[in-house]
Amino acid sequence: MPAAPDYPTFVTHLECSMTGKTYEADRVHGLSEAGRPLLVRYDLEGVKAALDKESLARRTGGFWRYRELLPVRRTENVVALGEVTTPLIDLPRAAADLGLADAARVIVKDEGRLPTGSFKARGLALAVSMAKEFGLDHLAMPTNGNAGAAMAAYASHAGIRTTIFCPEDTPEVNVSEIELQGATVYRVNGLINDCGKIVGEGKEAVGWFDVSTLKEPYRIEGKKTMGLELAEQLGWRLPDVIFYPTGGGTGLIGMWKAFAELRAMGWLTGPLPRMVAVQATGCAPIVKAFEAGEEHAPLWENARTIAAGIRVPIAVGDFLILRAVRESGGFAIAVEDEATIAAQHEVSRREGVLLCPEGAATYAAYRQALADGRVGKDETVVLYNCATGLKYPMPPVARALDRTQPIDYAQFT
Repeated sequence: MPAAPDYPTFVTHLECSMTGKTYEADRVHGLSEAGRPLLVRYDLEGVKAALDKESLARRTGGFWRYRELLPVRRTENVVALGEVTTPLIDLPRAAADLGLADAARVIVKDEGRLPTGSFKARGLALAVSMAKEFGLDHLAMPTNGNAGAAMAAYASHAGIRTTIFCPEDTPEVNVSEIELQGATVYRVNGLINDCGKIVGEGKEAVGWFDVSTLKEPYRIEGKKTMGLELAEQLGWRLPDVIFYPTGGGTGLIGMWKAFAELRAMGWLTGPLPRMVAVQATGCAPIVKAFEAGEEHAPLWENARTIAAGIRVPIAVGDFLILRAVRESGGFAIAVEDEATIAAQHEVSRREGVLLCPEGAATYAAYRQALADGRVGKDETVVLYNCATGLKYPMPPVARALDRTQPIDYAQFT
């Protein structure tokens, strides 16, 4: 990584996403005075003058390659764990099975290749790096699993203490991963919003800093690198449609922000993609608000789905998700858990790509949208697989052979 003077930074201020009120950069912030997420703003003309596409193409280092469009001022505060550019994987057999036009593609962006095996590495790397820059020494957050693992790993690498709360039914692999990577983790008899309440109420009593989704300004900056990276990988032309598994929605909001910044810099050509928020029928507050024409989504009661990462009954950035979906001409869609399971099995067996449940939900949603005409067979789509499928339970295999008995080889033909 080059020395700090080689990387000029361009943050100008922060801005309330609801009221537009500006806040000074280089200070610790949570939510705005209006209780809404703060967005980081940049001198984009300055970025354009300092960085060109050819120079960017020669860099390595995963999402840290986009330093001019990120908030970390000093390179010494960058907390890195070997980030990579996550691959785009075509699903040609799926495209053929679905009868797509020759020029149309179904592409999975596999975020499971990042440190700790999920796209949460992007947001938490930035949040932890900024915590280091500000000298914070104790971070806390609620998690359904992957975010907690990412924060534990990056914070431990930075020497920062972490306390993490997760729903009591969080898979054991996630809880163990969080604890093993240096956090103190507690199971809570409730959902992620109940865990979030504990974090919020403990700020004054304990003195930790709340790193909940969108309650600090920098996780969104990390997640927006999904959009920066996708645009670069596709030659600065974007797909027709993006399907994104949506719980707190930081990534969807972040990508839409990235596309706006790139367009303002003149780096994007062609139309922007339609953004599709994918949820489960057992927890679909954004879908309900979208279909009702509302800007905010009320608490979803008795949330349930096998895709734990999108089991978020209420999102502080609900209006930002809905704005991105509507501004892009996209939509919000909910899928049954049975369709998610079937999608995971189909893509694994037909393509050799093991999707996590949340990623499989995007494929199920795509199939559903193809069937009802919201997406055409001539359109290229990108599906976000947000974590490695290796972290999740898989079907048991009981088939066996007794090597001491005669083997009937006819069974293999």
